[in-house]
Amino acid sequence: MKVIYKRVAGLDVHKKTVVATRMRVTGEDRIEWETKTFGTKTPELLELLDWLSGWELTHVAMESTGDYWKPVFNILEDSVEVWLVNAQHVKHVSGRKTDVKDSEWLAELMLHGLLKPSFIPPKPQRALRELTRYRSRLIEERTRVVNRVQKLLEGANIKLASVASDITGVSARAMLAEIVAGQTDAELMADLARGRMRSKIPELEKALTGIVQPHHRFVLAQQLEHIDFLDEKVEAISLKIGEQLESMSWPDQPSEPEGGEGTEEETPVADESELPLTWDAAVELLDTIPGVNRRTAEVMLAEMGLDMSQFPTANHLASWAGLAPGNHQSGGKRYSGRTTKGNKPLASIMVQAAWSAVRTKGTFLKARYHRIAARRGKKRAIVAIAHSMLVSAWHMLTYQQPYQELGDDYFDHRK
Repeated sequence: MKVIYKRVAGLDVHKKTVVATRMRVTGEDRIEWETKTFGTKTPELLELLDWLSGWELTHVAMESTGDYWKPVFNILEDSVEVWLVNAQHVKHVSGRKTDVKDSEWLAELMLHGLLKPSFIPPKPQRALRELTRYRSRLIEERTRVVNRVQKLLEGANIKLASVASDITGVSARAMLAEIVAGQTDAELMADLARGRMRSKIPELEKALTGIVQPHHRFVLAQQLEHIDFLDEKVEAISLKIGEQLESMSWPDQPSEPEGGEGTEEETPVADESELPLTWDAAVELLDTIPGVNRRTAEVMLAEMGLDMSQFPTANHLASWAGLAPGNHQSGGKRYSGRTTKGNKPLASIMVQAAWSAVRTKGTFLKARYHRIAARRGKKRAIVAIAHSMLVSAWHMLTYQQPYQELGDDYFDHRK
């Protein structure tokens, strides 16, 4: 088999150990290899780097098992080209599964160019990813706490959620604060309603009439404090994400040209369409998609990046996100077309944005959703809308163009 890379290594990464095999092609066209086991602490990984550098390797392959590959990648990424490969794509022959065999197999596949690397973003984008993913976890935790509040209120015969659409709104929070303080007069609590909630005062009086015990008030107070705490943390992380995007947009400020006064030559001004797209500008660009707000746009960019050249087409991006139909065909018959596995955070945020988009009046996405939902069901339709939105995002970032609304009568004109 043809040799593509002459100096490679394969790493079988675990929690406490890394089994490494380095392989090279000698001047006599013979293959030499050595295998050695290292620890995963930073000093031990530096020894691994020195051991790999001894043969002047050009490529290193390792499996993407959990998060154990990250410490190894952090040490090696600046010294050698590291490929993170999918474990399902490099399965060995059955009955030959050992750590040493796995590392040798990875090195051999890399030697012949039979591996496909996974997309690993650069360091600034990885930092942005960690921030956005942690913020998403906090938002999910806040939702769980709000659900616990609802469960507690039901146990105390308080039916506030039957009248107020959001029990964490201004009016509802004022009423809950009165319940914590020991207030039992439903009429006084209902009078705290603001805005359009004033029209529901009679219903609120009935909903706020319950059987509230002391332990209900104590637990409710703790839950409301927890919600406020999470809101503060989400806001703090959002500010940090904004700073990270700004630093990524302008990493180096241009310095003043030398030479002082008397310079007749002027630097030509580049056309705006030719200027590279910045991260802040990309957020504003994606914000023009129906159903996408700034927070959603930040998550999208953190996951897929700013440079769309890493995805040859928009369909490649959709497949990488796990929003493209799968291929399962045999004997001339097409079987299950369920979506493939992909980037879960990106797929999740796109589905959330799709639900918001299909509720926006007068949009092409809403019209397309209803057409598909009538034939295929709501869940399949919403995944199709998320796919369309991601395809639009690819074109918008590639050509630096805002979202172009086709209108809800697009299909009528097409007929």
